[in-house]
Amino acid sequence: MIQAQQPAAPPRPPVTPYTAAELDAISITPPLTGKNVTKTLFDGKTLNGWRGNTDWWSVREGAIVGKFGDKVPTSFLYTLDNYSDFRLTLASKVVESENHAGVCFWGEIASQGENKWYTHGPLVIFPNPSMWDYNEGKGLRVFRTTAEKVTSQHEWIKVEILAQGNRVRTAFNGVQVMEWREADRSRIKAGPIGIQLHAWTGPQEVLYKDIVVETFPKEDRLITVGR
Repeated sequence: MIQAQQPAAPPRPPVTPYTAAELDAISITPPLTGKNVTKTLFDGKTLNGWRGNTDWWSVREGAIVGKFGDKVPTSFLYTLDNYSDFRLTLASKVVESENHAGVCFWGEIASQGENKWYTHGPLVIFPNPSMWDYNEGKGLRVFRTTAEKVTSQHEWIKVEILAQGNRVRTAFNGVQVMEWREADRSRIKAGPIGIQLHAWTGPQEVLYKDIVVETFPKEDRLITVGR
């Protein structure tokens, strides 16, 4: 039997990356100061410490599973705590669909119609590195630190996100892939971290595991790079 091919994600308007000069023109805001704590956000067994629509989120074999069999809106599973300056490491895998996964931060939980688990804030996207602005509904310009393709659509990805001051650096599979700076300092605020189940028109499944956060990081570098 020939199975129907799943539709591809709708194309987004192209976003021109920053040049190094354009990135440097956005001054760096110093990191905030606070207590440095490293903690595991997911215990591997339950959704304790998280909030979201449990019709779409569950735990299976040591991973958080975002799954739906039909059309679904963009939704997030959120931490109970808020974060401003942090280092987040996790592993993620898109099991089904040609969709993407992601992590939101510096925002707030918002409603979109009947969906109570939307967001207003920036998003780091994977497996293909990019960022999205859920305040204005558009792609964010980033500086791409490598042209190397370091991820695959349906394989596990090791993600590191380092947010300090107005600066966000991201690494996938031990390679720094992009840097972004928020020029509007008023948008930098403590908010919950959310893992994404993105809108889709058919079955999809995305996994997240090994989720660890370090608040007010001690080291000003991506610690997974080069490992």
